[in-house]
Amino acid sequence: MYGGYGQSYQEQRLQQIMEQKQLKDFMRMYTNLVGRCFEDCVSDFTSNKLSDKELTCTTRCTLKNMKLNERIGQRFAEENAKLMEE
Repeated sequence: MYGGYGQSYQEQRLQQIMEQKQLKDFMRMYTNLVGRCFEDCVSDFTSNKLSDKELTCTTRCTLKNMKLNERIGQRFAEENAKLMEE
């Protein structure tokens, strides 16, 4: 065994790759969320602050997308559990 805690080098490397992929996926999701909400909600570029309307829109957009991603994750977990039972 190369690594600590009883993990081989290959297991540690696989874990590292999976963590990197998860971080990359999260960053992609975050970037898409920011872009989508910005495009949908921000229209006044005459000020360096968001208007009340823009702030409300971006808050709702962010919450809506976070809830959507949470539901997708739950459905994925449910389907994965069903596959594991088979």
